[in-house]
Amino acid sequence: MLDMKLIRETPELVQEALIKRHMDPSPVDEVLLLDEKRRQLIQDVEEMRAERNAVSKEIGRMKGKDERQAKIDAMRELGDRIGAIDAELQQVEVDLEALVSEIPNIPDPDVPVGVDDSDNVVVRTVGERPAFDFEPKPHWDLGPELGIIDFERGVKLAGSRFYVLSGAGARLQRALIFWMVDLHIRQGYLEKYPPFMVRGEILYGSGQLPKFKDNLYKDHEEDLWMVPTAEVPLTGLHMGEILEEDQLPLRYTAYTACFRREKVSAGRDVRGIKRGHQFDKVEMYTYCKPENSPEEHERMVRDAEETVALLGLPYRVLLQSTGDLGFGSHKTYDIEVWAPGCGEWLEISSISNVGDFQARRSGMRYRPAEGKNTQFVHTLNGSGLGMPRTLIAVLENYQQADGSVVIPEVLRSLMGGETVIRADG
Repeated sequence: MLDMKLIRETPELVQEALIKRHMDPSPVDEVLLLDEKRRQLIQDVEEMRAERNAVSKEIGRMKGKDERQAKIDAMRELGDRIGAIDAELQQVEVDLEALVSEIPNIPDPDVPVGVDDSDNVVVRTVGERPAFDFEPKPHWDLGPELGIIDFERGVKLAGSRFYVLSGAGARLQRALIFWMVDLHIRQGYLEKYPPFMVRGEILYGSGQLPKFKDNLYKDHEEDLWMVPTAEVPLTGLHMGEILEEDQLPLRYTAYTACFRREKVSAGRDVRGIKRGHQFDKVEMYTYCKPENSPEEHERMVRDAEETVALLGLPYRVLLQSTGDLGFGSHKTYDIEVWAPGCGEWLEISSISNVGDFQARRSGMRYRPAEGKNTQFVHTLNGSGLGMPRTLIAVLENYQQADGSVVIPEVLRSLMGGETVIRADG
């Protein structure tokens, strides 16, 4: 959530940010009108309360019964008016917060202006694409032939866009998750195992509600929502808290299953297991002081890059344009891996500096050591890495002419020492 003072004092900055995101800037004017109404109501009610307090003192000194009663009646009427204004003020504040909560974060000046992801800027490309002396297969052919991806039974169990991993496929996915969590621990992150369901206010604090309500799964009886990413519960860990400066930075990593009502049109993105309603992801998350968030952002990008590099996958780093930037993001880097069977780059990580956007929504502050007023922390999040696209990249990059798949060296100890996945098991 943006600072109301920022919107009030520099509305043109916020409007320009919305225009760069190809959004309607008019909500800023609506916010300013409601904010002005709110401040006028506060002034009115404060003046009325001051008048009531002054008259109440007069009443105590009055001798005449009739005059005294007249003042009491007048103050009773004034009290009713104060109550009515209080109720109006409360509704205005609710409406104002709802409006402000729908305004996205302001892009960093470094973020390129663009229409969509085609305008993202490639920062660097690392590693060579593998050269095959045969036609590489996409995972949707390779997986079933190896007996490790079962599309039919996934649909049988849960409908379209679900699948079952079997045997070495299930073990490979588990190995990737375990290995990535352990790597992030070595990189300095503290492992957390959060609930896979959270309350609505936690989703609001992370910026998922109300904006992405239609993309989330909810329990129909209770205020419990399936997490779309571990970023959500990791944000909620310190909701409403005041941290001490010497606690920062806090760096967390967590694995969760993730659940999203992915609504995409038919086409190449729904082929295979690239997009699904349920997927696994290992998350990196950082709380830090505002002045340190750019440095922490670059650190998290390096940590995600190390994860990809150790898997031996060719990848590239892109800086998202304003047209692709997430709702709560100030600046985001994507990491994409090459999938030779699909013949495309697949995004497996987005690392975002959110600034104080989530902290304002969640009430997360820190107390400076010098005894200054508390300040909002900055938060950052990033996939380290996301499934199933990392699994896809491993299968397609390490496939062999005979249809087998070589297991990356860093995963072999978690695969029982196996070095190759074959159709015969």
